[in-house]
Amino acid sequence: MLASFSLTGCKESGHAHAHAEEEEEESQLLLTNPIRRDTDLKHEFVCQIRSCRNIEIRALERGYLEKIFVNEGQLVKVGDPMFKILALAYQAELKSAEADAKVAQVKYENTKRLTETSVVSDKELAMAKAEWDDKLAAVNLKQAHLGFTDIKAPFSGLMDRLRLRNGSLVNEGDLLTTLSDNSEMWVYFNVPEAEYLEYASHEQSEESKQVSLIMANGQVFNQKGRINVIEGEFDNRTGTIQFRADFPNPDRLLRHGETGNIQMTKALKNVVLIPQKSTFELDGEHYAFTVDKDEILHQVKLTVTDELEDLFVVGSGVTESDRIIFEGLRQAHDGAKAHEYEFVKSEEAYKHLKLKAE
Repeated sequence: MLASFSLTGCKESGHAHAHAEEEEEESQLLLTNPIRRDTDLKHEFVCQIRSCRNIEIRALERGYLEKIFVNEGQLVKVGDPMFKILALAYQAELKSAEADAKVAQVKYENTKRLTETSVVSDKELAMAKAEWDDKLAAVNLKQAHLGFTDIKAPFSGLMDRLRLRNGSLVNEGDLLTTLSDNSEMWVYFNVPEAEYLEYASHEQSEESKQVSLIMANGQVFNQKGRINVIEGEFDNRTGTIQFRADFPNPDRLLRHGETGNIQMTKALKNVVLIPQKSTFELDGEHYAFTVDKDEILHQVKLTVTDELEDLFVVGSGVTESDRIIFEGLRQAHDGAKAHEYEFVKSEEAYKHLKLKAE
């Protein structure tokens, strides 16, 4: 039914309203009710995705890169050989140190026999023992340097690109590649101070700590994450604090350095919801029109506590028993009388809401 309504007893509020009345004295007026129900409020935050372990593989010794055992993008296991640096010089140094240690051992053993027959003093024996220990320490050091020429994977992970090739001269500290453990991903996102206070001031259930990850292609990642870390300090420049959510990554789909959006869900219990299209904004405040039992329109101020996609969560101003203007808002005036209108049940009115506040 195309219903009409008459506006009587209201004051002119400006040229725009007067022009609208002159152009169309009868307009369609649709009413409905606010609704009260449980719902979920979803907030999204831009995030940075990091591997739980991401390290640089660097050369610990100088030499020529003799062998590369891995390929770019390869998944390696802990202990797998990755690089070998030409070790001839270190092998020669090790043999020399072992020979010196052998000489020191023979000297110590001879001194010990002479000490047993009181030919030499205990002090000389102690000095011989110290010399042998010193030579053994040199052997251990050379073995360690030689071991540094064989570079193995410190943990299982995914290789990045190779920075050097076979035959390259490698200096101590040169970057060879990076290795990422992508079995679990650490996702960092910045939360505004007000939302942090809302989150931290209440004891969070296990369910409320669960978050979703919307990937760069718009799809939702197939694993749920959990908020495990909140940093200790706010960034004064942005007024935010960083949260960290941890996501299992069994299929290795996520990789170090990706971006996306974290979606946090807040459960709202028994709240009043009103369509955004049923409201208007004036001087930074939200208002709606209600229709009382005498069919008089009243402009009421709303306290909006949260915003959904096409609904407002209202703390005060209207209740689920009020009748509000659903359509025809632009022609409504405070104090006007609505003679005829159409009432739409909330189930139908809220079925396909896409419009925002006027």
